[in-house]
Amino acid sequence: MTKMSLKNFLLLFLLFLCSANGFAQKSDSNEGLRLSELDDFWREVSRTISDGDFEAYAATFHEKAILVTAINDKSYPIADALERWKKDIDDTRAGLRKSSVEFRFSKRIGDSTTAHESGIFHYSYEEDGERGSDYIHFEALLIKENGWKMMMEYQKSKATKEEWDLLK
Repeated sequence: MTKMSLKNFLLLFLLFLCSANGFAQKSDSNEGLRLSELDDFWREVSRTISDGDFEAYAATFHEKAILVTAINDKSYPIADALERWKKDIDDTRAGLRKSSVEFRFSKRIGDSTTAHESGIFHYSYEEDGERGSDYIHFEALLIKENGWKMMMEYQKSKATKEEWDLLK
């Protein structure tokens, strides 16, 4: 290489490094925005359960969403699951039941319009003096289409409180 072509090469290489770093910062900022939007989505899911807001809860799912449950070895449209869950959600709204759900994540993959979220959710309830609580390993596949919508909820297996605590 001549002195001039070496200088040009080094200059181009430095420009490449600077532009790559600039893109990385933009990507980090976009990732922060995406995760913030998804955090808002999960807070809304939690709110709908604790408030007993069935319509808003149903609206967090895409109309063709699927529930997969390895716990029961089944897969079916979320509309069928919502039909089963409606009474408990309505009872929460009526004050006959207290319900809550929280989410913690072990892996969050995606881009500006898609997300694959993995973690544990903790669902708890109290009704007629009876208390119940479940920790469930789950994955969710979401699409951003007029806001984030869940396309698939995959309830993989039971989790423990100890596993939940590790995801703080």
